[in-house]
Amino acid sequence: MKSTIYFSGVFMILGSLFSLCCCEKEQKAKQTEFTKADSLTESYLALKDSLLQTWNTMMHDYNRKIKAMQHLLHELAISNPEKQEALNKYEHRLQNLANSRYDQNSISNTEVVTEYDFASNSLVTELISLAESENEFAYNTTLQKLADEIRASDQRVNNYREDYDLIASEYNRFIVRNRLLLKEIDENPFQDTTPLFQMAAE
Repeated sequence: MKSTIYFSGVFMILGSLFSLCCCEKEQKAKQTEFTKADSLTESYLALKDSLLQTWNTMMHDYNRKIKAMQHLLHELAISNPEKQEALNKYEHRLQNLANSRYDQNSISNTEVVTEYDFASNSLVTELISLAESENEFAYNTTLQKLADEIRASDQRVNNYREDYDLIASEYNRFIVRNRLLLKEIDENPFQDTTPLFQMAAE
């Protein structure tokens, strides 16, 4: 009788220990799974944030160039009221340029980027030439600063695009490399790969 009770107690203890071990293994497995998912999500969000920040920095500089061109036209209109009609045409072209700005999706379209660059380069060249041809340009520091700002911003365009393509390429590699894992985290997978400027240039 005592032996039976003894063995029953031992089996109960062993059973409890076995259950405890199984629970701990299951808990560790779940914890590892959650940690991996959290790490993957964190990496994705960090890349996504870098991508957006790089794009916004480029667009901020773009907006400053547009404003500088507007201010240049305003300065020319003040000192040359007789040229208002011609300046109005430049103003119209500048507004069209601002409205035709590409976005993170449309840069995959070669025509969109090419047409924008042609319109932008033409307008920048013509406005700076127009300003420098005026007699007052030699002593008008406002015109000089605006022309320099527009020229410098225009020269930074390719650098910004290269910076964006670098982070976009890294983001795309991450998406491709972890596509299956990302789908396990969310049935609606994270955003697909994003276009690069170099795609439009090829």
